[in-house]
Amino acid sequence: MASESQVTASESGLDHIKVTPVIISFVVAGFIGLFSETALNMALSHLIHSLGIHETTAQWLTTGYLLTLGILVPVSGIILQWFTTRQLFITSLIFSIIGTFIAAIAPAFSVLMIARVVQALGTALLLPLMFNTILFIVPPYKRGKIMGIIGLVIMFAPAVGPTLSGLILKNLTWHWIFWISLPLLVMALIFGLFFMQNVTTPTKPKIDLISIVLSSIGFGGIVYGFSSAGESGGWSSTPVIIALVVGAIGLLLFVTRQLNMEKPMLNLKAFRYPMFSLGVLMVIVSMMVILSSMILLPLYLQTSLALSTFAAGLLLLPGGVINGLLSPVMGSLFDKFGPKWLVISGLVITLGSMLGFSRITLDTTSGKIVILHILMMVGVSMVMMPAQTNGLNQLPKELYPDGTAIMNTLQQVAGAIGTAVAISILSSGVQRYMETTDDKTNPLNPLLAFTEGVQQAFLFAIIITIVGLIISFFIKRVKVYREA
Repeated sequence: MASESQVTASESGLDHIKVTPVIISFVVAGFIGLFSETALNMALSHLIHSLGIHETTAQWLTTGYLLTLGILVPVSGIILQWFTTRQLFITSLIFSIIGTFIAAIAPAFSVLMIARVVQALGTALLLPLMFNTILFIVPPYKRGKIMGIIGLVIMFAPAVGPTLSGLILKNLTWHWIFWISLPLLVMALIFGLFFMQNVTTPTKPKIDLISIVLSSIGFGGIVYGFSSAGESGGWSSTPVIIALVVGAIGLLLFVTRQLNMEKPMLNLKAFRYPMFSLGVLMVIVSMMVILSSMILLPLYLQTSLALSTFAAGLLLLPGGVINGLLSPVMGSLFDKFGPKWLVISGLVITLGSMLGFSRITLDTTSGKIVILHILMMVGVSMVMMPAQTNGLNQLPKELYPDGTAIMNTLQQVAGAIGTAVAISILSSGVQRYMETTDDKTNPLNPLLAFTEGVQQAFLFAIIITIVGLIISFFIKRVKVYREA
């Protein structure tokens, strides 16, 4: 099998691999790529006015990006077996550079949307490649610390995206979010050309086109359905129902086909390992919470509290910085003590912050927002990487490509669904408030309506966090042994 050849290559030929330059290459490229996930959140108000679009349309700049990842990442397991590490790394950065350049010169929403899709192509290649490479070059007993560093990229970059873009928007247009990212991506490409090394040996297994089509229909239909619910204003609309039904059928057929194939495109046997399954669930919870919050908070700060993009960006900066600093620390704590109590404690902290956000009003102070945001970022840093690393550690090497593909696919789909549901609840809450108010001409009512919509959207995050907290009590540390 292809994966067996990869294992052999990794076990017999990794003595020449210089781990540090490889990790640096991924960290630099991954940070800029994932920064794009939330970089435009702070600019949504600017985009709504400058491009003449509705807020639910602007939300597609984030959801569409995640939708592309959700469609493409499932195929990564087979792509990892067709091309070398260097080829995939360089290709991913070329896509990211092209997409960023198109976004920088985009004159209209349609062009910007195309640019986001091209950017997502690069990220869809980079994320699974990064995790798969780490699993092959780092022994299990050291993975917590290294995954903590990778966690700095996975969570820190999206977290500070609104902050950095807010600082840019103080004096420049939204185009400069991309002009500033462009040279950094070029630098990452040059660094990778010099230092990225091949880790696995391509074996080019047979590609099953039917599986690719079913995967795209399944994951794409689900995410599109959730996103359309927000834009069309209701879950009972025909397009939403059709998308969700078609997506569910596509996923069912995809799963059935994978289970019956001798060499599946995506080996779902990874779910036979209980800690991997729980790790996947924790990643889903974390991504839903953090990405829904990262689109709600900038809108709340700029609409309800009438803050400038610069001021709103500064309020979100401390949480993002602390999150990035804590990720490697949590990785080291995981290596020493395991995941269970880190994850449980993190979810309790996250739940407390979500309860606080569900009670914000027009009179909420900036200091309270900063504290709640810091608590959320601390909690998520204690959950995501420890649970993810513990789950991947339980897999045998032949399932590494499939495990990383599954983990990253559901991570992006969860983020897209979380974002779409949050915006949908927000829009519905605003609409219901305005329909029930007596004085529709009062200029204060739209602000009160928007704030109530935000409160209701955070109730969704509370429910998700509680579910994650219940599941976390079943997490156990996977026993790993040092390899010769």
